[in-house]
Amino acid sequence: MEEKKEKKEDRSNWAVGGGLMLGLGIGFFFVTRNPMALVGCMLAGLGVGLIISSILHTVTNKQK
Repeated sequence: MEEKKEKKEDRSNWAVGGGLMLGLGIGFFFVTRNPMALVGCMLAGLGVGLIISSILHTVTNKQK
């Protein structure tokens, strides 16, 4: 019988989507004041997600 090796998936990419969704949610509060605030919040959320993704990726690679 072959033993199944449990492969840990790197879920650091989820931080990018999560940051984008967070920025979108925050941007909806500011869209009535300034429509460009929605775009700004989305870009800020994307940037934060990319930074968190980079940090998580390096941490998971050091553990291996």
